[in-house]
Amino acid sequence: MVKYSIVVPFNNEEENVTVLYARLKQVMEQVGEEFELVLVDDGSNDRTYRLLEEIAAVDSRVLVVKLRRNFGQTSALAAGFDHASGEFILAMDGDLQHDPNDIPAFIEKLEEGYEVVSGWRKRRIDNLLLRRIPSLCANWLMARFSGVPLHDFGTTFKAYRREIIQSIPLYGQMHRFIPALASWYGASICEIPIRNFNRERGKSHYGIGRTVGVFFDLLTIRFLLRYMSRPLHFFGSLGVVGIFLGSAISAFLAGLKILHPHASVMALHGPLLLVGAVLIVVGIQLLAVGLLGELQVRHYFSSAKQPMPYAIERIVRLRASQDRSLFPNH
Repeated sequence: MVKYSIVVPFNNEEENVTVLYARLKQVMEQVGEEFELVLVDDGSNDRTYRLLEEIAAVDSRVLVVKLRRNFGQTSALAAGFDHASGEFILAMDGDLQHDPNDIPAFIEKLEEGYEVVSGWRKRRIDNLLLRRIPSLCANWLMARFSGVPLHDFGTTFKAYRREIIQSIPLYGQMHRFIPALASWYGASICEIPIRNFNRERGKSHYGIGRTVGVFFDLLTIRFLLRYMSRPLHFFGSLGVVGIFLGSAISAFLAGLKILHPHASVMALHGPLLLVGAVLIVVGIQLLAVGLLGELQVRHYFSSAKQPMPYAIERIVRLRASQDRSLFPNH
């Protein structure tokens, strides 16, 4: 097992692949510990995979994972984490907006004993209206919802101890909320400032649409953190409230009918009767949903193997013996 694994997902980054590899190699060789680079091609349709394959052909420390199609950044990271063998695992973007020279700062915090080290783009340089303000709002909400006092949940540039990151199931767009999920497992978390650069080459994959989707992710995280192992407490509470209100309305109307047997309850209180009936039915349905959720949770935690949110087409790695034969003087 190597000490450090650097996981980098790529999607149509042919102009950045070789530059980032050279920078990562230089920084990690200066660190002086055994390392590997886990480079994931997330369904690129340009020359990204070919360049990654060429890099893996001359460096046994590089593992290339090619996904069958574009599954998204979270799934690409999950694939990289699953195939990383390092004691410590670092993740970063492949667009050169993250500086590999910040890696030693992450390593220092990991060595101090922290289990999750999150990057903080303290001085952001991207668009104020489309990126910075929405991100500021989302990060504030995320900190409030999760109870994890971080300034920047959105950056991919983070470092983890192996046992923590491999215990967190990733799907959808959950990669930005890994610290919040890790806090549920009791992980020790800290934050360090990182440098943030403008993209020099290639096309950005981020837009205002992703900002809108963050709102739904926030709701998901809020639910997961509080009710992931007990969904009946959420749906059941709402169901009991619905049944109680519906029953109270029904009892009130039944009392009116008893006191005034000749009065037409339907004619006088038809809408209220309908509301009471709907509340009872919806309450019963919510209870049923909670029970089904409990069954799903039991199945999830009792299952030995969870489904992967990605499909691999190919894994490329040069054997160490071949590496030495290519570079006999090293």
